[in-house]
Amino acid sequence: MEAIYKIPLVLTHQPEGGYTVTSPALPELVTEGDTVAEALDNVQDALQAVMEIYQDQNKPLPTNLQPVDQSHVISFDYLLASA
Repeated sequence: MEAIYKIPLVLTHQPEGGYTVTSPALPELVTEGDTVAEALDNVQDALQAVMEIYQDQNKPLPTNLQPVDQSHVISFDYLLASA
């Protein structure tokens, strides 16, 4: 079974339009999208790429990432801002 990690994300509106998503826990994680939904949809691909980098380099994941106990309900924070 794959491990599931809770990873904080930061969604930033860009002055030229669109949104950038980063993570303070995984500095290598950077993605973007024209809309909030598109930016968040792109997180999965970006996260997969980051995980592959860590594996290819035989590098352990940052110690601040802790696997989520999958025997319980998985919760997450989701922020919604109105214009």
